[in-house]
Amino acid sequence: MSLRPLDGITVLALEHAVAAPVCTRHLADHGARVIKIERPLVGDFARGYDMRVRGQSSYFVWANRSKESLTLDVKHPEAVALMDGLLARTDVVVQNLAPGAAARLGLSFEALHARYPSLIVCDISGYGDSGPYRDRKAYDLLVQAEAGLVAATGEGDIMARAGFSVADVSAGMYAYAGILNALLLRGRTGQGSRVDVSMLETLAEWMGNPMYFTHDGQEAAPRTGASHPSIAPYGPALAGDGQRLLLGVQNDREWRRFCAEVLQEPALANDVRFANNSARVQHRAALDEKITACFANLTADQAQARLEAAGIATARVNSPADLWQHPQLAARARWTSVNTPAGPVPALLPPAHNNRYAPRMDAVPALGQHTDTLLAELGCDAARIAALRAAGVV
Repeated sequence: MSLRPLDGITVLALEHAVAAPVCTRHLADHGARVIKIERPLVGDFARGYDMRVRGQSSYFVWANRSKESLTLDVKHPEAVALMDGLLARTDVVVQNLAPGAAARLGLSFEALHARYPSLIVCDISGYGDSGPYRDRKAYDLLVQAEAGLVAATGEGDIMARAGFSVADVSAGMYAYAGILNALLLRGRTGQGSRVDVSMLETLAEWMGNPMYFTHDGQEAAPRTGASHPSIAPYGPALAGDGQRLLLGVQNDREWRRFCAEVLQEPALANDVRFANNSARVQHRAALDEKITACFANLTADQAQARLEAAGIATARVNSPADLWQHPQLAARARWTSVNTPAGPVPALLPPAHNNRYAPRMDAVPALGQHTDTLLAELGCDAARIAALRAAGVV
């Protein structure tokens, strides 16, 4: 097996839910050893979010492969020595505990840096460790609302959440990138650093375009469902067989081809209502009527063939379930499988393929699966492990 970039890096994860597990799973994908600390008997509460994957949580299976599960009550007095043993062999600590919890456990960057100067500490929170929102609960949907995403998503007067935990995922991905930067910096300086990630700040960055659209008090873009708020035609169209396509016209040259070759009404290109993009956005309803009338006489395959022949961007409006059979993912061999406590399940290979190494695609751990092995690494014999378990430490 070729060397992976994070081979030899050990990550200690005091994590739950989605944001931190997404971060550490990506670190594990590229070689890091991720030791996931979970509460004895209970574990990461994301294990109980649903039962959609062979009786297991869809969230947990997605975000926790290739990790080692250690059950440990970090508040127990006897856990202190065990944590010290783990920290002494750790490169990165990732935590998304409740605000202030890590500091109360002696796991703040300041406390750890004094003892382990090369240690990298990544703190993930909803709103950061200062400011008036510091102690607020920060569930994904709440952060979507605070960041303006809920208000910008939906149709007409109806607002909507994004269809996945986008605030969690944005935080996890920025934490992942921040840790990689910190590892590069440590390679030059020998010193660890703190990576401070706020869910609100990561999602606010992703909302940059809608924010700038309202610069200097300008009106926000209207909610337009699956259509683009400032380009037309750019959105879904219903074919006569009941299937939906999405199409996008980016400029006036494409608009003329769309009229001539797809709608087969070349004169429509010169209609003053549709002569340029601003006019088409203004008269979107009339334009949609034209497209709907044309597509009603075509199957989705026929409509897509016309669009592709005209060089107009198009896509099928797939459901999440359709992704399992997406022909492009299959053609690029993006599928493999990972084991879980309930048996193997299909899994996508990580994006950003590197031709020099294969990613880790190890099993999703059962709760506490690696506890005895890890305690043995810390010098605990069988009697000591049994005593720790009897005392509720692990």
